[in-house]
Amino acid sequence: MEPVTDDHVARIQAEWRAERPDVDTGPQGVIGRLHRIANHLTGELTLLYSQYGLSEGEFDVLAALRRAGSPYERAPGEIALHTMVTTGAVTKRVDRLEEAGLVQRRRSADDGRGRVVRLTPAGRRLIDKAFTAHMANEHRLLEPLTAAQQAQLEKLLTAWLEHLEVPH
Repeated sequence: MEPVTDDHVARIQAEWRAERPDVDTGPQGVIGRLHRIANHLTGELTLLYSQYGLSEGEFDVLAALRRAGSPYERAPGEIALHTMVTTGAVTKRVDRLEEAGLVQRRRSADDGRGRVVRLTPAGRRLIDKAFTAHMANEHRLLEPLTAAQQAQLEKLLTAWLEHLEVPH
C-alpha cells in the first residue's frame, strides 16, 4: 500500500520498504499515525488540565465524581472502573485532591468498612470550569475535520475499539 502523504510515518514506511521489501508495512500507516495523534492530543489535553492545577488523572477522578450526579460521590473501586485505572492509582489521586480540598472521604453508609469519595463544592466548581474548557479544547482539536469526517472517524474507531476492549 502506497503512503497517503509524505509525513513522518510515510517516510518511515518508505525506509522499511527499501530495507525490508518482504514485510508489509501497511499497518504502520494507521497505527503510526494514531500513535502520533495520541501523543499530540495528550499534550494538548494535559496542558489544559494543568491550567486548572490538575493532572490528567486528577481531572479523570473529578470528572467521574461529577458524572455520578448528586451527591457526586463514588466508592474508590467505582472510580477505578470509571477512570480505567487501578484502585491504588485512584487512592494516590484522591489523596492529592483531598489535600487540595476538592474531594472528601467518608465511611460508606452501606458498609462501615468501605469508603466513599465525594466532590466538595470547590471540587464541583473546579471540574465544571475545567470540563467546559476541556470540551472547547476538544472542539478546537477536531476543527480540521469536517462534521462528516468526525462522524466517520468516530464510527471507525468505535468498531475497532469493540474488538480491542472487553465489555463491562
